[in-house]
Amino acid sequence: MMQTKQLYFQNKINDPAIKEAASYIQSGEVVAFPTETVYGLGADATNNAAIKKIFQAKGRPADNPLIVHVAERKQMVALVEEYPTYVDELMKVFSPGPITYVLKSNGTVANLVTAGLETVGIRMPSHPAARALLMAANRPVAAPSANLSGKPSPTNATHVKEDMDGKIAAILDGGAANVGVESTVIDCTGEYPVILRHGGVTAAQINEVIQVETKQIKASNKPKSPGVKYKHYMPDVPLILVNDVTKLQEIIQTEQAKNKRVGALVSDQTAEKIKADKIYRYGKDEQEIARNLYNNLRQMQVKDVDIVYAEKITANTIGYAVLDRLQRAADSII
Repeated sequence: MMQTKQLYFQNKINDPAIKEAASYIQSGEVVAFPTETVYGLGADATNNAAIKKIFQAKGRPADNPLIVHVAERKQMVALVEEYPTYVDELMKVFSPGPITYVLKSNGTVANLVTAGLETVGIRMPSHPAARALLMAANRPVAAPSANLSGKPSPTNATHVKEDMDGKIAAILDGGAANVGVESTVIDCTGEYPVILRHGGVTAAQINEVIQVETKQIKASNKPKSPGVKYKHYMPDVPLILVNDVTKLQEIIQTEQAKNKRVGALVSDQTAEKIKADKIYRYGKDEQEIARNLYNNLRQMQVKDVDIVYAEKITANTIGYAVLDRLQRAADSII
């Protein structure tokens, strides 16, 4: 087991933590680093041996593609073939930011990054630590979320350490992620963009920029986006998503009558009305719910509860992404 070094981003010129993290990337090692969405597990996207270390650390299936992170547009252009003009329109508004563009790869990135597909997902993160690291490393960095495969994504360095300590070269601590769910992924290989995964940028926002009706693709056995084929975001205890909140207390009491310790993931309003062995609170609005989601899922431990029932949230903006993650994390929906 290797020793994982803890580095602390200081957001200053010639930041020693950034220099050290970049040197690990350049030498073919794996470094966890913060983005505005979640923490990523990064390695040189052109180095197949380095990318293999990501899959080993996560226990990730090899047919699950990775997203490549770049600091600026010219780095993206160097990795892809020609693409539709609407991509540049979207980039002017949303990049850097929580959006990933799936484009036709020109073969520069390692084969493991694309999972054998002809496309590659690329984004420009907005977190200052991520941008500084990408500039210092001076190469594209492939980075899935920095968690064990199938578990809730990490939104702070402590979460990363729980899953990755001893498995990677370093963790760059840049504080908590401020979006809290992964990027929106859009397929840009056709005449119009198609949403492959909901995230920090909504379909309505995309439509407003390019004035078309963005579509959402159906599930596929060879998806172009990570996070849509396999079971993801699962807490350590069973999670049940409840459509009708008026039945929640009755459901909790029925389970408690079976000597089960029951948790409830609910809004502040619902929390005042029900009783459970442990209450997990969503937050006051969709943005806060997104920031809290993975931390809530990670807090659901067998030492505290046997099962958790989650109130279905109302989705208007980033709530669509939260609801998507809850549905993927849930053992069932009732």
